[in-house]
Amino acid sequence: MNKKTQQEGINFSIKNATNSIEGKGAFAAENIAARKKIGNLGGEIIALKEARKRAAATKRVAMVEFGNGKALDGSVNPNALRYMNHSCEPNCYMRVRFPLVEFYTLRAIAAGEELSCNYGETHHDGKLPCRCGSSKCKGFI
Repeated sequence: MNKKTQQEGINFSIKNATNSIEGKGAFAAENIAARKKIGNLGGEIIALKEARKRAAATKRVAMVEFGNGKALDGSVNPNALRYMNHSCEPNCYMRVRFPLVEFYTLRAIAAGEELSCNYGETHHDGKLPCRCGSSKCKGFI
């Protein structure tokens, strides 16, 4: 992935690096103030039926459903936010409004800190073990 693709749609410098949650994560490469829009998740808008087919065929899903029969596949034409992991005690939140999946900070974030959000409802139906490591972890996604 080239640098332009990684940063397209992102307002701050974000780096992808290894982590303890899912193997790879999105990290702030600079300080980001509270209540700031980090950027939009890159990806391809597809039909919900196709999204569910793709999700069933992959181990690491980067799919967001819009509720209008469409979804964003964040693994196609991705940017650095594709690796934002779930946390039960997140420092960011996700706002879904067709055709965008936006990420905002909940609090100030220091350079080097991993970015995370609560995924909310997922296709895992609360059966995927959560590995966020938070003292407030609910155990499953």
